[in-house]
Amino acid sequence: MTTAVTGATGQLGGLAIGELLARGVPAANIVAIVRDEAKAADLASKGVQIRVASYDDPAALRSALERVDKLLLVSGSEVGRRVPQHTNVIEAAEANGVGLIAYTSLLNAARSGLGLAPEHVATEKRLDESSVPAVFLRNGWYWENYLQAIGQAVASGTLLGAAGDGKIAGAARVDYAAAAAAVLTSDADQGGKIYELGGDERLTSAELAKVIGDVAGKTVEYRDLAEADFAKVLADNGIPEQFAAVLAGSDVGISRGELDTTSGDLQTLIGRSSTPFAEIVKAAIA
Repeated sequence: MTTAVTGATGQLGGLAIGELLARGVPAANIVAIVRDEAKAADLASKGVQIRVASYDDPAALRSALERVDKLLLVSGSEVGRRVPQHTNVIEAAEANGVGLIAYTSLLNAARSGLGLAPEHVATEKRLDESSVPAVFLRNGWYWENYLQAIGQAVASGTLLGAAGDGKIAGAARVDYAAAAAAVLTSDADQGGKIYELGGDERLTSAELAKVIGDVAGKTVEYRDLAEADFAKVLADNGIPEQFAAVLAGSDVGISRGELDTTSGDLQTLIGRSSTPFAEIVKAAIA
């Protein structure tokens, strides 16, 4: 049984391969699909197969997915281009008779108003129409999305956002990677399943600020901004304007409850509680 992971030198893809290895999948049975082979030297040293292909190269993807049984399709990072890119991967999987695609989607994608949602919904629709069985891993917010904000909050004493009193069922990237590995190594039929993945902690932004302050040993307060004002703050701190708008819109989505869940799917898959936000804060300020 051969399992392939796209974006394998990226943060989530690399962690997913680590989780597959930890679950006893032989390195020789794992295919890391990467854009830059030089960045995959560590994976190659562990015996993982390295195959080079980008989401934009259908021919290379078709070659990379030869003799692959299961595929973790990590959603692309180029917002606005992801549907054609994901379609290239799906078509390559179809051409090779891949047995299962696990796709990293977005929490509550089918009803989400987040700006990130439409590309995920379109990809899920394409997968529903595919000859390859698919399972949707609808990942919630990563605690790591706050890494830059944590440093700024500690320095200034203020965490900025536009999320109001909305709760965030966040988890660490490694938690979502562990869930993907659990699905890919399961003996159960995963085709057609949907997992709404979110953490144990369901924190408001004010509670995030308190955790940051408690870990840092100082007072940190949350200040709620209008969406446009928060987008400007993000852009002024070096985030490209288009993505700053997406992030600010996501914060407003949090205020509507769109990144909250009580499904318990993540905990069931990984067999433990999710990583506490405090651990991410400790690592960020260490």
